[in-house]
Amino acid sequence: MTTTMEPTRSQGPRLGARGWLRWGWRTLTSMRTALILLLLLALASIPGSVFPQRGTDAAAVNEWINANPQVGPWLDRLGMFDVFAAPWFAAVYLLLIVSLIGCIVPRTADFLRTVRKPPPAAPSRLSRMPAYERTPAVPEALDLAEEYLQQRHWRVRRETDAISAEKGYVQEVGNLIFHLCFIFLLLAVAVGGLFGWSAKVIVVEGRGFTGSLTQFDSFRSGRFVDPDRIAPFSVVLEQFTATFQETGQQAGAPRQFEAEALVSERPDAAPTQQEFSVNSPLVLPGVKVFLTGHGYAPEIKVTRPDGTVIFDDAVVFLPRDGNLTSSGVVKVPDVEPGFALTGLFLPTATIDPVMGPVSTFPAARDPQLFLGAFTGDVPTGGNVYKLDTSGLDRVGTKALRPGETWTLPDGTEVEFVGYRDFANLSLAHDPGRWLALVAAALVIVGVSMSLLLQRRRVWVRLVPGVDTVGGTVDVAGLSRSGGGRVHEDVAEIVTVVHNRQRTEDETWHN
Repeated sequence: MTTTMEPTRSQGPRLGARGWLRWGWRTLTSMRTALILLLLLALASIPGSVFPQRGTDAAAVNEWINANPQVGPWLDRLGMFDVFAAPWFAAVYLLLIVSLIGCIVPRTADFLRTVRKPPPAAPSRLSRMPAYERTPAVPEALDLAEEYLQQRHWRVRRETDAISAEKGYVQEVGNLIFHLCFIFLLLAVAVGGLFGWSAKVIVVEGRGFTGSLTQFDSFRSGRFVDPDRIAPFSVVLEQFTATFQETGQQAGAPRQFEAEALVSERPDAAPTQQEFSVNSPLVLPGVKVFLTGHGYAPEIKVTRPDGTVIFDDAVVFLPRDGNLTSSGVVKVPDVEPGFALTGLFLPTATIDPVMGPVSTFPAARDPQLFLGAFTGDVPTGGNVYKLDTSGLDRVGTKALRPGETWTLPDGTEVEFVGYRDFANLSLAHDPGRWLALVAAALVIVGVSMSLLLQRRRVWVRLVPGVDTVGGTVDVAGLSRSGGGRVHEDVAEIVTVVHNRQRTEDETWHN
């Protein structure tokens, strides 16, 4: 009876918990993993530029979700409207930093050990090197080669019949600088994201704001920012000046935005007058104020028939186009009946046959205000720059120039008093900006060093000859980057030895 033995599967060694941890760490700290994580970080940043972000425009996020009720809530749960604060983005970011540190630190330690060692001994067969030449030798050939290499700052190792020399360690230093400073750049961005903050505010001429959260139109802060610890500065916009290109193809393009402001760095400090512009921000303790935009705020006064003034203020109208065709609303919900206005402000007004009232130039050459009046239950809250007129009664429409008054059927008077300029200001506090600047500069330096320099080795061996007096000199070279400079090094060493040989021959014949 024959029995058939089934082959048994060989089982590999069990890694155990410690083995799996070692394998995971090696995989995470490999250069391949670092490149994959860098690619994932780039892909993860794409939604931040595709979808509106809460930190920059929360109103646009709400509008996008309302316009896409099926997809919007799910994208919101996934963090697509606050990408750079999402946990999954932070996870990729942290893994990339850990991976790079795990790659670079051991590599730096290996490089330091290599620098302390002498160049490796000459191989037995120099003829196999990529760069190789042979020339007749003189007895002092090694001395000549050693002197030449030392004068050109090669690290030289002298043996009985050979010389080993190495150069180009600065290339590896450049590689390490690039990777180390790339880590610092990521850390600088992380510091700015965790401890920095930014805000946006619209300021009308004659008004101001302070370093308080309630004064900002939008505010975005890092995880470890305490809004109550923002510097208690105050800024009052005294005057704003905007100039535009008057003629040519670029007519209407902004040329210069300049602002004058009264600034107090702290409540007990005397205010000082300072000027700032687009390319010259206002520098305050712990924050910079950038001038990013401009518009108009029409001054509107509404008076009831009994003489009661129910509204008298300058209202910010948001620009719609490059010529500052601007729209805005006035809401007066706390009167009976409620009153509201929708408006279109045109700095240089004209009536287009197709588009209707539009502005043809951003400067206020012929300002007009087109108003629509409504009464009823005026809604409160929501977007202050829009009015839901579905439940309101339209009273009428009117075009006004500065100083003109519109009398409604019930005797209410709406006066277009004039207009003021307003400035869009962006405030930023980034504690990691200087580290990021230095790291970015060193990254460029490191890349330049790694690209322009080459790490290479040369060997010079004196070979005793039988048929030739004095033997021969074998010179060989090897470049780690495969560049052509090592061929020139070998040729120069051969030239040094060969010229000495020729000089001695000529002297002997003479």
